[in-house]
Amino acid sequence: MGIRDKPIAPASPWQNGFAERLIGSIRRECVDHIIVLGEAHLRRILRSYADYYNGVRTHRSLDKDAPVSRPVQRTGVIRSRAILGGLHHHYGRV
Repeated sequence: MGIRDKPIAPASPWQNGFAERLIGSIRRECVDHIIVLGEAHLRRILRSYADYYNGVRTHRSLDKDAPVSRPVQRTGVIRSRAILGGLHHHYGRV
């Protein structure tokens, strides 16, 4: 197929914009607001954030849908579910 990797230069984050965008989102929306108590705690936080990011959080590039698409719910009572200890919320119908 002729696919080859192209390593980026050290200390050149602008060469990998996708990774920098993801790391920036994780910092701004998650880690900057939580006190991390250790490695295991950080792993739980990042796992929870990844579930939120892929399953609940809307993305403009996906026409305001999440990467893991979900059906539109038209009837029912709207309930709030706290994510990451209330840092984010998911609103859905029950």
